[in-house]
Parts: sequence; C-alpha cells; structure tokens
Amino acid sequence: MAHNLSDRAADRRAGFARWLEGRDCTDCWKAARDSDTESKEAWLAAKRAEEQAAREWAEQFDMPPLEGPERALDWGERSRHQLVTAAHTALVVEGTWDEADWAQLEEKTRTVTRAGWWIDQRDAEGPDLLELLDSAGEQDRGTENPFR
Repeated sequence: MAHNLSDRAADRRAGFARWLEGRDCTDCWKAARDSDTESKEAWLAAKRAEEQAAREWAEQFDMPPLEGPERALDWGERSRHQLVTAAHTALVVEGTWDEADWAQLEEKTRTVTRAGWWIDQRDAEGPDLLELLDSAGEQDRGTENPFR
C-alpha cells in the first residue's frame, strides 16, 4: 500500500517509512487477525486469568480499587500486581529489605489509585517502584484516606 508522507515533517519521514516497512498493510493485518481466532481466544483466556489473579491479590493485600475509565481498570490492576510482585521479589525475597521496609512501600503503593499511572509503569523494573511512587503526582493519588 502506498503512503503519502508529504504531511510529515522532513526529519520524521525516514523513521516513519522504516516503521511502515515492518508492518503489514491494513488489509493483510485484518485478514491475519480475523483468521487467527484460536490464538486470540487463548490470549484472552490468559489475560482474564491474570486479571482474576490480580483482583485476588488486591483483595488479599487490602489494595484500594483503582480509578479511571472502565476499560483501563483491569489492565491497571494487572499492571499494579505485576510491578508490586516484581518489587517484592527483587527487594525482599532476593534483596536486603525486611518486612518493615516493605510495609512502608506497601502503604505508598496504596496511595496511587489512578489506573493509568500503573499502566504507564507496566514496563518498569521492580526495584524502581519506590522511586516511581515518590514521583507520582497528586492527580495519581486517590482522594480517600490511604491509612484507612
């Protein structure tokens, strides 16, 4: 498929052209997506299982519900669960933190309730969680009392 790159700034054309080279055209992409329903169903089942595990974890550790658009809540829950679990493994299980250190971080975790913030941090490394939570803004924190 031909693309008109004239509406892009000159310094962005080459990069966009490289990106386009690695992509199927829209029609090919749709045909491949529609024909691969088995793997799509398996992928969806795996995501639903991850979401359920994240909800159970949030309930077990008394994490507050996340806020945001309905379509972002499950993804945010999954992202929060994955990052906090990775942080616990790196800092407590494999690291030098004790349970008192972890309890303080867990309390900070409870203050960030915007689903979009957790989604934005989905590729972060576990040991970075403390720094990320410290840099979270007021718009990322819930309005309820974080100390219950």
